[in-house]
Amino acid sequence: MAGCIDLTAGSIRRECVDRTLITWTCGVQTLLSIVEAVWAGRGETEISYWLVQRWAGKQALQIQRKPLCKKIKTEEEKNRRPREKHTQDGLYVVVLLFFKKLDITMNKDTEIDMKEVELNEVDPEKQPMTGDGPPAGGEKNGSVKLKVPEDEVTFTGLSKEELMKVAGTPGWVRTRWVLLVLFWLGWVGMLAGAIVIIVQAPRCKPIPPMDWWNEGPLYQISDVEAFSDGLKGVESKLDEINQLKVKGLVLGPLHSVQPDTPDALFLDQIDPTQGRKEDLTAVLEKAHKKGMSVVLDLTPNYLGNAPWFNGDVGDVLEKVKAAAAHWLSLGVDGVKLSGLNVTSSSADWPKLQAVVQGNRTDSRKRVLMGAAEHLSAADVSQLVSSSGVDLLLSDLLSTNNEGVKRTEVMDLLKPQHRSLAWGLGATQQDQLSKQAMTPGLIRLYQLLLFTMPGTPVFTYGDEIGLQAGQGSASPKMVWDIQKEPADGTPVNETAEAERKERVDIRKWFISLSDLRGKERSLLHGDYYSLYSSTSSLSFLRVWDQSNRYITAVNWGGAAEKLKLKLAPTEGLELPETATVTLSTDEALKAEDTVSLDEITLAAGGAVLLQFPYKA
Repeated sequence: MAGCIDLTAGSIRRECVDRTLITWTCGVQTLLSIVEAVWAGRGETEISYWLVQRWAGKQALQIQRKPLCKKIKTEEEKNRRPREKHTQDGLYVVVLLFFKKLDITMNKDTEIDMKEVELNEVDPEKQPMTGDGPPAGGEKNGSVKLKVPEDEVTFTGLSKEELMKVAGTPGWVRTRWVLLVLFWLGWVGMLAGAIVIIVQAPRCKPIPPMDWWNEGPLYQISDVEAFSDGLKGVESKLDEINQLKVKGLVLGPLHSVQPDTPDALFLDQIDPTQGRKEDLTAVLEKAHKKGMSVVLDLTPNYLGNAPWFNGDVGDVLEKVKAAAAHWLSLGVDGVKLSGLNVTSSSADWPKLQAVVQGNRTDSRKRVLMGAAEHLSAADVSQLVSSSGVDLLLSDLLSTNNEGVKRTEVMDLLKPQHRSLAWGLGATQQDQLSKQAMTPGLIRLYQLLLFTMPGTPVFTYGDEIGLQAGQGSASPKMVWDIQKEPADGTPVNETAEAERKERVDIRKWFISLSDLRGKERSLLHGDYYSLYSSTSSLSFLRVWDQSNRYITAVNWGGAAEKLKLKLAPTEGLELPETATVTLSTDEALKAEDTVSLDEITLAAGGAVLLQFPYKA
């Protein structure tokens, strides 16, 4: 690389030359050398080292100024020399800043050297007047320390005028037009694709109107004293009841009455052994906060032989109507009446309907619920239509023990399933265990009730397999089943095994209740029978494009092979296989894939299968 111009060489004579000119000439040449190095593609490190070798250390920036004049002529030149030195030093700073502006990063060693640059320069006043040798005595002339600014200069971009000038060039104009056309073509294409998808996609089936009593199971507490020592105890147990994901409670009857004595009937008063009015109000408030509705059983003669006594139903119905208005004003969400087939034929029945079902609002809909025993499926269908009740609980599942009969009942009543409630012993307010004698059968009927069309109704204790009481006595509810024996205490193995069994049944109950509330096919799907025999049955639940579910149960004492067959149905057919969702059969594990041509169920086995919708 070229150094500074030697004004003492060639034909140039040794004359006094303005040192400022020499300094700026050297600086310009140095700048040109840097630009040349950058243009030649030298690396950042190479340029950095070159700069250090040129300006830093003992050899950097050694400008060996040879005396251009043998003698200082005037005082004016003396005064000018310090200014020339400062001009040189200032130029070096400018060059360093320019180099920093180029944003050339130096390595650590170079950066350390550059932060403190020592300019070894012979003061012109101390130079010998003759000769070209170094200063006498090795005298070190003044040194200048330069600190490189550490703040980096951020890029500010083009100005508005520069940007507009570039943007207006023909190349950019054409590019913008091309991008604009491509954008609109893409947008129109996506719009057209979305329209095609919407047109060709299958239409979603509208959700049928659902009331709160269709959205989940109902939980009967027929004897609040046996359940939790009265109404106050019911309030304390609402958190545990809420874990069962039930939608409503059916309390009572709670009113005061003497068996078979119409004159001792006080439907607007709570029997003191059951609790107080304030206790019922507290139950209502807490249940509503938890999203549970409360239905009050106002069956008049619940302690006697006939639910409506043996006299004129009209007089008793008048009392029921007045009591219903009273309790509904207190916040009760509905009324339940047993012996519906007796009272609904009365001329005063429409008056009770008007009290309960009149003035309904979307946010607070009240239910008129009835219960009837010993009726055929055809009679139940007729009663639902003639009485106008919102929900009818029958004992058809209890009185028809064969799978074929039960399938016929469900086939006949499926158009009215949103007005039907099902239970096994619930009509008589008995526990499910009265007919399902083993834990396996309890699980089986829980699965059947949760998956068949209609509203499942359970009596307190069904969620843990509580054994029914002897005769008409109500069994005492068992609490704290989750509490394990303390370490080191004696354990009754039989009692501990029973506790664990109750815990497992409760988990099974909750899983079924949760699944029914989430899956549309189980909640309000269509029903199709697939198989039935003396001790088993199977059916399909389908809703539009949701997952489909198959229930298969065998309550018989021997294993059975179920050959599933779906009657010809437009747009619906069974797949070859399905996935096990829940099962009580040890041979069928959750997530297993089973063939639907033939399913083998063990004695007392139940399984819930699932398969996806396919267009």
